[in-house]
Amino acid sequence: MLDRLQHPYLLLALTVLFWSGNMVLGRAIREQVPPLSLAFWRWAIALLLVLPLALPHLRAQWPLLRRGWKPVVVLGLLGVAGYNTLAYLALNYTAATNAVLLNSFIPIATMALSWAFLKKHLRAIEWLGVLISLFGVMIIVGRGNVQTLANLGLNVGDLWMLAAVFTWALYTIGLQWRPAGIDPMLLLAALIVVGLLALAPAYAWEIAQGRIIHVSASSLAGIAYTGIFPGFLGYVFYNRAVGEVGASKASLFIHLMPVFGTILAAIFLAEIPHGYHYLGIVLIFAGIYLTTAAPAPATSA
Repeated sequence: MLDRLQHPYLLLALTVLFWSGNMVLGRAIREQVPPLSLAFWRWAIALLLVLPLALPHLRAQWPLLRRGWKPVVVLGLLGVAGYNTLAYLALNYTAATNAVLLNSFIPIATMALSWAFLKKHLRAIEWLGVLISLFGVMIIVGRGNVQTLANLGLNVGDLWMLAAVFTWALYTIGLQWRPAGIDPMLLLAALIVVGLLALAPAYAWEIAQGRIIHVSASSLAGIAYTGIFPGFLGYVFYNRAVGEVGASKASLFIHLMPVFGTILAAIFLAEIPHGYHYLGIVLIFAGIYLTTAAPAPATSA
């Protein structure tokens, strides 16, 4: 049973489930918790959770961490301080439909950057899987209507979301250069510390603008969820899975967000799924299957 829980594709599916819940809760508490405040306290909670697991390794692995400080700083800025903060900012200016659609281009951006920086190529069946999955996403966010997609226009929020997309793509491929030999918990703690140091001035600026957290049971529960599940467990699972299956395949699971979003909305918001939801979900799973189940190319002995 424990071996199954460690399967990289299951870890990726759970990660995206946690992130989908993050979006639902983020929208639910957006009037009570400003975006930079949510980003800061999300990672503060995650750091408290990871420190007991990281500190026992600090003394022995400090030399490795010190030698690899450059990728640690870059990954911390991209994956902790960057993506979620940019996404929270984007949702202040753009419709959720635009944000979800743009977020769905993360796999394409990751594969393009993997080709540019890592010289990695996908086979035809894998590209077909990506396109089928992306088409399923577009059906869901377009509500089964092509005209809905045609009417989407870019605004400043969309530009923030595009920045978030490429930030996460860079983080995903950047994991290739994370320092070797460092315990995953210690590495995650180091990334979070870098991210919090970068977020602290922005959080202080937000407070100075009069945007503060309205403390309530729902806002505190929402912040706690973002720190425990998408913040702590999500990054532990995602980092491990990327190390096993690679950036391109791991990023494809981002396409599951509209699937889980639809399910969570039905459960918690009483939004009844429509036929286009089911069609989109089938296409997304078909695309992921084609990409992840494609056999590796034969190599000569």
